[in-house]
Amino acid sequence: MPVEAVRQRLIAHVRSVFNERGQQPVPPSDDAWFEKDSPIRLVHADIVGMMVGGVRGLLLQMLHPHALQGVLDHSDFRADMHGRLRRTARFIAVTSFGHADAAQEAVDRVNRIHAAVGGSLPDGGAYRATDPRVLAWVHVAEATSFLAGYRRYVAPDWPQAKADRYFEQFALIADKLGADPVPRSEAAATAMFEDMRGDLATSAAAREVARLVLAQRPPGTPAALQKMIAAEAVALLPDWARGMLGLNAPRLSALPARLGTLATARTLRWAFRQQGGYRGS
Repeated sequence: MPVEAVRQRLIAHVRSVFNERGQQPVPPSDDAWFEKDSPIRLVHADIVGMMVGGVRGLLLQMLHPHALQGVLDHSDFRADMHGRLRRTARFIAVTSFGHADAAQEAVDRVNRIHAAVGGSLPDGGAYRATDPRVLAWVHVAEATSFLAGYRRYVAPDWPQAKADRYFEQFALIADKLGADPVPRSEAAATAMFEDMRGDLATSAAAREVARLVLAQRPPGTPAALQKMIAAEAVALLPDWARGMLGLNAPRLSALPARLGTLATARTLRWAFRQQGGYRGS
């Protein structure tokens, strides 16, 4: 098969994984919130880094009892985990690369959904999806995880100034979603991450969701790739988070998973002709 045909087949397959049937990729816009090749666009463009980072971020988010209960009460994630992940990926793509008007519409839609989400915790307390501090944990878990994925597969020696700019840019979206506090540098994100550990709790439900997340295999995705992504996401978790989720750090499988995921990341960047920039997925 000609090389170009192989490339196009890879692109089509990736787009089928991340988009609903008939849904078109988000077209990158010159009138987006963020300029072309800025740090947030570079980080959010790398497919494998975002897949691994996305799984890591979701695992961390489920350690917050309020975020976890919202998922348990108001989501059909058990039956439609892939749909949930697709919608999250779509939101990130629209707000990072899409036209500013489309990005604002996406944020407004999420805010409307959050306004209707709330309920009771197992201990009798109340939760609501609009709680600024809960939204802050969701944001910092995502941001640190996406950056960890980018550094692991694309730029291990990424300059500190670009990492700080990434958090500064991502803060725009977090602010619009009502998160507070919102870190605007890597140092602030690291400090906030540690400070918010006191808000977290282990539970049987969190461990169950973690197992479901790690077992999720989108249709058409090779089982070997799903296992590598899951292993890499677990490997990137802090030790304390793995312990709370009842997960073990990969050992014998760690190096093969790392090498296989790196090879996949390079292949997909070749297919999309990326040097770190977004080409639509």
